[in-house]
Amino acid sequence: MPTPRENILTALHVRLSELPATALRGDVLPERVPAAGLLILRDGEPGEPEVTLSPLRYHYQHRAEIEAVVQGPDRDAAFDTLIAAIGTALNADRTLGGLCDWVEPEAPASVDLPIEGAVALKAALITVVLHYTTTGPLA
Repeated sequence: MPTPRENILTALHVRLSELPATALRGDVLPERVPAAGLLILRDGEPGEPEVTLSPLRYHYQHRAEIEAVVQGPDRDAAFDTLIAAIGTALNADRTLGGLCDWVEPEAPASVDLPIEGAVALKAALITVVLHYTTTGPLA
């Protein structure tokens, strides 16, 4: 049976998969970036939980990461469209179907990545803070 952490990360990946961009989880950057863009979800770090007693609960602010990448002659507009689509998808249900207490994306810092012999990539790392509670650090 999957842990709450895995259920939340799977739900986040499913939400990203509904976007026009190709959404991967934990993969390496492929040689070609699809025309609609590429998203790679990284599991990130759960961090140190706040612990409450009676009943014992672990409250996490898990920092997952989404790598967003676009390529093409109109990459600035494509990048903006992709980032806005991610925001809209996350705002549609900030609890990922009740699996999470709250989902909070942070603003991306974009960078242009030159590719020898090809059009440069525009990419950003978007941290998504997942607030959730478990009954144990391995639960």
